[in-house]
Amino acid sequence: EWYRANAGYLEILDDTRRLISHMARTVNGGPKFRFGDILIDTDAPWEIMTVAEAFSNYAGWNPVENYDADRFDLDLINKVEPALPPDRGVVLMDYPAEAAALSRRKPGSPAVAERWELYLGGLELANAYSELTDADERWQRFEECALKRAAAGRDVYPIDRPFIEALRAGMPPSGGIALGFDRLVMLLAGIPDIRQLLPFAAE
Repeated sequence: EWYRANAGYLEILDDTRRLISHMARTVNGGPKFRFGDILIDTDAPWEIMTVAEAFSNYAGWNPVENYDADRFDLDLINKVEPALPPDRGVVLMDYPAEAAALSRRKPGSPAVAERWELYLGGLELANAYSELTDADERWQRFEECALKRAAAGRDVYPIDRPFIEALRAGMPPSGGIALGFDRLVMLLAGIPDIRQLLPFAAE
């Protein structure tokens, strides 16, 4: 994971492109490598589509206009992800705000949040977003989430008050990412099963 101050999710996307391109060259001597039957070219233009576009194309509905958490998760796994091209980076961008509680809403499009996920070789590789640094909005969104979980009969977690107070004390605009390093190693080394990377495999 890494964060950048005075940056957002687009700057983090540039970081990620450069990192993966550099690692491909370092490990395999060039931008192209094979993962199973797939020839992946890290220098090929990454395909960037909004979540609304991806779901409209592959699942037949727009979750930004009519968000349903359960349907969203099921269709993402069963319909959208299998349809993404595996031979290049694919970025799903601008998630419904309800599916990105920690992300800043997109200026001019408050129904979506500045979050993206990266897929490569058919694997979900990274999750990134522009950090929501407004303490009042963060509190409100935590409360809304708690109410929805309670209504659905799910566990409700307490609001992280020290975190809210830290935001109130001042935090610059920031972008952050969590990248699955083990999955990236799988891809670059052509390892088909992530269990081969575990130092202590379960017996």
